[in-house]
Amino acid sequence: MSPIQINDTTLRDGEQSAGVAFTVAEKVIFASLMDSIGVQELEVGIPAMGSIEAEAIREISNLGLQTLLTGWNRAVRSDIDASLACGLERVHISVPVSEIQIAVKFQGNCERVFKQLRDTISYALDRGLYISVGGEDSSRADDKFLLDVALAAQDYGASRFRFCDTVGILDPLTTYSKVQELVSKLTIPVEMHTHNDFGMATANALAGVRAGATSVNTTVNGLGERAGNAALEEVVMGLKRIYGMNIGIDTTRFKEISEFIVEASGCDIPPWKAIVGDNAFAHESGIHGHGVLQNPATYEPFSPEEVGRERRLVIGKHSGKHLVTSFLDKYGIALSLEETRSLIDAVRDLSVELKRGLTPDELLNLIPNH
Repeated sequence: MSPIQINDTTLRDGEQSAGVAFTVAEKVIFASLMDSIGVQELEVGIPAMGSIEAEAIREISNLGLQTLLTGWNRAVRSDIDASLACGLERVHISVPVSEIQIAVKFQGNCERVFKQLRDTISYALDRGLYISVGGEDSSRADDKFLLDVALAAQDYGASRFRFCDTVGILDPLTTYSKVQELVSKLTIPVEMHTHNDFGMATANALAGVRAGATSVNTTVNGLGERAGNAALEEVVMGLKRIYGMNIGIDTTRFKEISEFIVEASGCDIPPWKAIVGDNAFAHESGIHGHGVLQNPATYEPFSPEEVGRERRLVIGKHSGKHLVTSFLDKYGIALSLEETRSLIDAVRDLSVELKRGLTPDELLNLIPNH
């Protein structure tokens, strides 16, 4: 497979999450963080919004980052002018391609899609810009019409085509089929843009890669409209660990960047969130705890250090003898088998009462004469 490029859209689609608004300073810090870990491209926002949005994009443009910076645009000249005014050299131009989207945005006039796309691409080319074109709602578009738009974009001078599962309705098998058809007919690269409405954004993004797409839109923590987008950390670790593709991104800083976005967005992530959730490397059950103590690979697909995390062994309702004994060893406490069994019973009762795992002090307080 070809080298894969991440085009992170946390600053655009991520910020479009209901109730989320980043400050200019937060956007600048985030762009610098992403550049420092090796993310190849950032979709930095929507220049045509003007005001604070444009200010942030200009500031990011002035940082001199190595990561490529792209602005999101409608297929209108004034949007391209706004991108130019922000100092951008790359633009993404979005057009509706499904019947429902064309009906709402272009009054059902399919020819208008081609006319505005041709006019806007020509305008952007004349100004020396790199152009990516996105088919909004590609997953619900007529397959022939989608291909016609993609081929037209290519003919007009676009350098990449974005396949958008705008409302997240695809499964990986269908994604593979649709994207493979596009890849086989186009000479320009295909980019994946997937949403998580049915919980398959990452799976669909990876299916698109398997089908030949060479660029993937992501957001940190999967932040994004409605149920979110394909998560940066999930896509990169999937490529790295499932497909054996190390794409040059420093994964050891995923925890740091995840926590930054939690703080900046005000959106917590659940403890079971893949890769960066608090429980991603936490073990409580007796069977799991025993296995991990002997060999972490028994119940971990990769080491927590690889994504900037640490392993946690939790003493709670499901903990067994090996986990409890291992914990007590750290405190130099040795109990008989009968005492250990009695302690485990007490741990389970208190854990159920508290509805959580126990702190070290809570566990130690359960030991008689301690």
